[in-house]
Amino acid sequence: MPNIVLFSGSSHHDLSQRVADRLGLELGKVVTKKFSNQETSVEIGESVRGEDVYIIQSGCGEINDNLMELLIMINACKIASSSRVTAVIPCFPYARQDKKDKVGKNCIILEGFFRAPISAKLVANMLSVAGADHIITMDLHASQIQGFFDIPVDNLYAEPAVLQWIKENILEWKNCIIVSPDAGGAKRVTSIADRLNVEFALIHKERKKANEVDRMVLVGDVKDRVAILVDDMADTCGTICHAADKLISAGATKVYAILTHGIFSGPAISRINNASFEAVVVTNTIPQEEKMKHCPKIQFIDISMILAEAIRRTHNGESVSYLFSHVPL
Repeated sequence: MPNIVLFSGSSHHDLSQRVADRLGLELGKVVTKKFSNQETSVEIGESVRGEDVYIIQSGCGEINDNLMELLIMINACKIASSSRVTAVIPCFPYARQDKKDKVGKNCIILEGFFRAPISAKLVANMLSVAGADHIITMDLHASQIQGFFDIPVDNLYAEPAVLQWIKENILEWKNCIIVSPDAGGAKRVTSIADRLNVEFALIHKERKKANEVDRMVLVGDVKDRVAILVDDMADTCGTICHAADKLISAGATKVYAILTHGIFSGPAISRINNASFEAVVVTNTIPQEEKMKHCPKIQFIDISMILAEAIRRTHNGESVSYLFSHVPL
């Protein structure tokens, strides 16, 4: 593909290399480093004048540093006269802070003094101001984040890869039931259940506070079936581990969890090791090598083909819509 340059940020070099290999490209030369005061420095090592630039940087690891690095890389390419700069962000940072849903401690609710920020909107503004012309991301935690941008946003879905993994790795998949660990994921699980022609269930959860679930209520019959929990992300894994226990107590024979973004912070690894999962399957939007060393239940699905095809179609001016139910992985 002529007039295209692919750069990798420092958050997930392995995924960037996989995407480059799929496209038959070499990753562009870029040097990222920090000064002694921890300021980020970026040096683009080749000409991008008139080029279609794609920068792959996931919202993981040192999230704030990696976000700042992405912004600087975008701006560096923009002021170097690139024709277009596309930020490929497999896991969008601050996606869970997409609305005002908290009330200040001393506020009178009727007066509507809501002090919680909408940080996802702030990140969208920062990307636009830095010079991004286009965003490619995957399984946004909240689809309305696309509306925070005034530039095109392609929100890709891991669903085709998830369907393929289920059919290839779960022998009893025809007798499975797809389960959402919360009501917000109902649309996601119904789509997968329809594609597999199986039933679905959901778990209603009530939280005392962030990352802490108070109680769960299962809606659906999982008795004598393989239960597959599907969600867009898992952080401390309290929810999915409680959900797994709930499913086993309700009569499920086996429990799998399939997640797009495996953040796995804090006590997540120990919780998964102690939970009754057959496997916890994540995509490689976030690096998982170190976590897999400490938790044999974690497996990953490579989504580099989906990202590579999105980049190819974007570069060629083709539509990305309705593509990913037919991507050969």
